[in-house]
Amino acid sequence: MGEQLSPDEKFQLITRNLQEVLGEEKLKEILKERELKVYWGTATTGKPHVAYFVPMSKIADFLKAGCEVTILFADLHAYLDNMKAPWELLELRVKYYEQVIKAMLESIGVPLDKLKFVKGTDYQLSREYTLDVYRLSSMVTEHDAKKAGAEVVKQVEHPLLSGLLYPGLQALDEEYLKVDAQFGGVDQRKIFTLAEKYLPSLGYTKRIHMMNPMVPGLTGAKMSSSEEESKIDLLDKREDVKKKLKKAFCEPGNIQNNGVLSFVKHVLFTLHSEFVIKRDPKWGGDKVYTDYEEVEKDFAAEKVHPGDLKASVEVALNKLLDPIRKKFETPELKKLTNSAYPEASKNKGEAKGNPKQTAEDDEIVPSRLDIRVGKIISVEKHPAADSLYLEKIDVGEEQPRTVVSGLVAYISQEELQDRHVVLLCNLKPQKMRGIESQAMLLCASIEGEPRKVEPLDPPEGSAPGDRVYVDGFESGKPDDELKPKKKVFEKLQVDLKISNECVAQWNEKSLMTKLGPITCKTLKGGNIS
Repeated sequence: MGEQLSPDEKFQLITRNLQEVLGEEKLKEILKERELKVYWGTATTGKPHVAYFVPMSKIADFLKAGCEVTILFADLHAYLDNMKAPWELLELRVKYYEQVIKAMLESIGVPLDKLKFVKGTDYQLSREYTLDVYRLSSMVTEHDAKKAGAEVVKQVEHPLLSGLLYPGLQALDEEYLKVDAQFGGVDQRKIFTLAEKYLPSLGYTKRIHMMNPMVPGLTGAKMSSSEEESKIDLLDKREDVKKKLKKAFCEPGNIQNNGVLSFVKHVLFTLHSEFVIKRDPKWGGDKVYTDYEEVEKDFAAEKVHPGDLKASVEVALNKLLDPIRKKFETPELKKLTNSAYPEASKNKGEAKGNPKQTAEDDEIVPSRLDIRVGKIISVEKHPAADSLYLEKIDVGEEQPRTVVSGLVAYISQEELQDRHVVLLCNLKPQKMRGIESQAMLLCASIEGEPRKVEPLDPPEGSAPGDRVYVDGFESGKPDDELKPKKKVFEKLQVDLKISNECVAQWNEKSLMTKLGPITCKTLKGGNIS
């Protein structure tokens, strides 16, 4: 592969669709002399999902360009990252990852004989590597280590020392795998720059770093292995894929943060150089696209309906998933899956006899709140109360939610229309003057004469359905519905405040989305309700 391509053609293939390359000139020089050696690593934590097709598609590009590609199963990293993978499950998780990654590569036509697979603990526990970890630890400051891992290592209220070691180990992997370049997501940029800064201090060469953009997940925001509804699993049944795609954020004409379009661009076009929109003949019939920009242009002009786009992606995605599902139907791989990812008991009867489970259920933590970004798509006066607004708000689900709010005295309908807001979505719905309100619009307020109220503002570029979390509590799962008698929100609300910088906080920890903090416009020191 790659023998017939010129160095310039190889460079174009290697770098297409990447967001950034650190060391472009060095990359060009190597390609003039020999094939590039590159590695991609994955920590063996939660089950890989369909977003993994994005790096897999890029690996296919590397192989077409003649690169020597190593895939690292970073089992030690999985443990160091706040013990996302328990020590006793590390070996099983590596075996699962190896089987599922190989199945993914086979499903997109990548020849496995051109790849090298390595397990982290095969060399990371050696005397030489361990000494280098100590040498690096004597140079890297706690500030630099924490900063480097900020977007990759799980951030918690009381971080473990292991999370500070993680970025340094990833830097050393470049030397011990004897590669020219490391490939990853742009969220790893700070780890890459740490490697560039410190490896030369150990006498090792500075490597090239190639970064994919952070592609939105099919369901709207970044897919998370720990949030079942945010991801499409590689082994999901066809009916589950349909159900999850149906919920995907795909607003007519909106090409921003559109995970469905992103999947077409970064996976389907990369693999096949074309994409077919399947439509009923009365709407023009099927249309074949050979240029992604044309798909985006037609969607923006609303010539392609979201329903047709989702249905077409569903067909293409199932073609990729079918061989993986088939491979994992064998008794051996079913047993491996169940052993590597044992299901936690969901039986409520069992929980009654488990004091630890009961304590977890009763713990009052902000991760129990299902807070999301929403977009107001319509607003009118409540038919039975002039002091209330009746809003339809898109929260990233198939249907908008109906919300009743008391904002009439504080903000006009025109100001609310098309505005992005922040909502609490798992309160028990309650009727307000005869109409059921299905969420609470969160606002900043200051008591006085007159009382001042402002809706909270998500960061610019936010999309309906984006999750809002308290910094340090992003890994917990929200309750399906907050039980009124438990008063979970009411107890947490006491510590919800606006800072002097107009940032929404709980216990002085910022409310965040993946794009930044939640804010309000002017009400410093206000309450949140």
